[in-house]
Amino acid sequence: MIIKQYCHFRKDDGIMKTRKIGHSDIEVSALDLGLMGMSPVYDQINDEESIRTIHRALDIGITLLDTADVYGRWT
Repeated sequence: MIIKQYCHFRKDDGIMKTRKIGHSDIEVSALDLGLMGMSPVYDQINDEESIRTIHRALDIGITLLDTADVYGRWT
């Protein structure tokens, strides 16, 4: 998978690196998943593909999902 080529993975164990948000104790993955492409901002939405993509992101350790209300209702 292409994501594994990014430096956000430790080469020795394949675990996603994390970062703290600001001065808080909240820790998220160093790599995020942008969800704008899963919204009506772009022409067609494929819910099945979107769900598979989110599940795969969670499987490889992505814990930061980037979304905004500008993408549409309930995002």
